[in-house]
Amino acid sequence: MATLFDATERVLLLTGANGGIGRTIVEHHLEAGGSVAGLDFFATPPPPSRPDLEWIACDVTDESMIAQAVAATLARFGRIDAVVHAAGAVGQGPLVEVAKADWDRLIAVNLTSAFLIAKHVQPHLAATRGALVFLSSTNGRNGGSHLSGPAYAAAKAGVLNLNRYLAKEWAPLGVRVNAVAPGPVRTPMLDRLGDDGIAALARSMPTGALTEPEEIAAAVAFLLSPHARSMTGTVLNPSGGLVLD
Repeated sequence: MATLFDATERVLLLTGANGGIGRTIVEHHLEAGGSVAGLDFFATPPPPSRPDLEWIACDVTDESMIAQAVAATLARFGRIDAVVHAAGAVGQGPLVEVAKADWDRLIAVNLTSAFLIAKHVQPHLAATRGALVFLSSTNGRNGGSHLSGPAYAAAKAGVLNLNRYLAKEWAPLGVRVNAVAPGPVRTPMLDRLGDDGIAALARSMPTGALTEPEEIAAAVAFLLSPHARSMTGTVLNPSGGLVLD
């Protein structure tokens, strides 16, 4: 995988690190010479740790666990230069079929977690004049559909406005805040659709293809890099044409 910038001595804290997009971002940052603290539930075992990689079990909806994960990152690496919030979960079905408990869970996983991670990394990113990238979705821009459900769409829209808010609030601190809002990405999150459903989804894309995780990792790397030093409050749109800016 080609790297967009030299990440030597740069420490990335990443939520959702064991997901399809998350693991690709981890690999990209390590390949660029950086170190990574990867946070996740780890429902499946993470790959082996190495000197430049720390896996941290964390429920991103639990503020005390977020605080502990940030402290563990600082204890291991001494600094935080970049944060990527890629943790997320999808729902499904029309609104009238969504239980309140499922609504609450999806808002917590997708939106409240973004607030929590931002709250606890802010002073450390200010110390390094670092950058934060949120993973949102086209669902947060075009209203989504029953494939991911109303809570997911509402939460991902909230992430986009949190991105804009923090970009303004943190600019005087020298911290940039941006977002990436992908369309369907070829990861295990789509497995719930089955092979026929995934194929139909790909055919429905204006480009005729799903986005690959490597494309999202490259977009994130660009936003974290010096090449994007004038960009804050931006939403990148690797959506395969589902959203036209």
